[in-house]
Amino acid sequence: MKTKQHIPGHRLLRLPQLAYAFTKKLVIPLVGLMVLLSACKRDPDPAPLDALTARAGDDQQVQVGQVVSIDGSASQAPQNQPFTIQWVMLRKPAKSSATLSSTATIKSTFTPDEVGEYELELTLSSAAGKSTDKVVIVAAVAQPLTIDKDITVKTLLVDRLTNPNLPDYIVPKDLAVKAELTLAPGVVVAFERDVRLSINDNGGILIAQGTPQKKIRFLGVNQTRGYWAGIMLYSKSNVNLMEQVEILHAGSSPMLDNTKMGMALFKGSQIAFKNTLFSQHDGYGLYVYEEAVLREFTANSFTSNAEAGIVLPPESVAKLDAASQFTGANGRNVVEVKGEYLGNNSAQGTVIAWPGFADKTPYRIMRRMQVRSGWKLSPGVIIEVARDVSIIVDETGYLNAVGTPAQRITFTGAAGQAAYWTGILSHSTSNQSRLENADILNAGSTAILSTKRANLALYGNNASLTLRNTRIVGSGGYGVYVGFQATLNTDETATYEGNALANVFIDK
Repeated sequence: MKTKQHIPGHRLLRLPQLAYAFTKKLVIPLVGLMVLLSACKRDPDPAPLDALTARAGDDQQVQVGQVVSIDGSASQAPQNQPFTIQWVMLRKPAKSSATLSSTATIKSTFTPDEVGEYELELTLSSAAGKSTDKVVIVAAVAQPLTIDKDITVKTLLVDRLTNPNLPDYIVPKDLAVKAELTLAPGVVVAFERDVRLSINDNGGILIAQGTPQKKIRFLGVNQTRGYWAGIMLYSKSNVNLMEQVEILHAGSSPMLDNTKMGMALFKGSQIAFKNTLFSQHDGYGLYVYEEAVLREFTANSFTSNAEAGIVLPPESVAKLDAASQFTGANGRNVVEVKGEYLGNNSAQGTVIAWPGFADKTPYRIMRRMQVRSGWKLSPGVIIEVARDVSIIVDETGYLNAVGTPAQRITFTGAAGQAAYWTGILSHSTSNQSRLENADILNAGSTAILSTKRANLALYGNNASLTLRNTRIVGSGGYGVYVGFQATLNTDETATYEGNALANVFIDK
């Protein structure tokens, strides 16, 4: 009988034990594979084409103040099955008051007003059930760029920040423009304390053309009246343009002749202004010096300036338009006129017309003005004259002030009191020299001719003037003085009141 042989170092395994060992070796790798597979997140299966599925759109990163559009148009619903739409703002920054423009349409908008996250949920509901989806909008504030070097190459400034109350660019020190500078619609440039912007004549050009919806703004970093110095234009380029622009908060220090202003146009410079606002300047809004050129002037506004909104030489007045507004809470709601001459002797026959304004703004003549061309005033024009200032009409020129019964033309003193200004002296020999439906008030403060005081004086060989339906009131001397072979053509339609001496004196 054979006995079983034992092999040293080995253990004899019975069949059940062998099966268990094989199974154990197989099961351990399978369990590991199952764990690995279960750890991988599977993408959800695409929704069936006939399922109600809300899709709120992609998350967005935007700027504070930017209008944000949310769109659920990618959502799907079973054909011909009605459903309702509901947007809800689940969360927003603590201080935000932002709201949706619509909560029940597939598209909506809102404007983030604080930095942070805005989470919105879109819910679609039907008889078969409902579906929701969320979108997150992250709003931040971009930082302005600093411009601390002169503009020496052709430059375009773009609108970087959507919020019009925040500056796109900061100017920390005086800046000279020596090349073409263009500002895109919506650009906001803020200036530090006492800083000025100069548009030089050695290649400097300024093109600032905004839109009614995206105005271009020049303002102070601190948005208070008289914070920065202002804009100085020397450039003679005929390309210079400001349209749909706001110039604010300047006049911190004098630019010239101890005078403060928001913007100055110096001799030889030229520019066009259209729909431009000059406001909150500690001085004049716009100062136009003699021989500067207003190429165009349309529908501009002047408000809340410490002095008058605008001051300009006599010849530039003809460029002003009736639609511009000069009476918005300025220190003096007038158009100031400073300059010795209107027209020149070499341009005989030239006519310079001064328009009236829809807001009834008066002109205020600040210095003795000598008229050397035709001077025509539109019906309704009001001329105020500073203390002891006169208007002299040369032999080569004439004054034509023909109003209507409803729109009379007025010459008066700036203070509205008798004998305040010197008066009008005419040497004109033109048959266009005429006053009709006009008022000449409160002159004769000082002698206009020799020792004679008068509201109106005619003097010179062949000098003449026609007077119809005109009131002569409040003279510190004569109403009308006529001397040295001058001729006054008048009738009973002229009226006189409150003159210190004779109403009409003809000195033969």
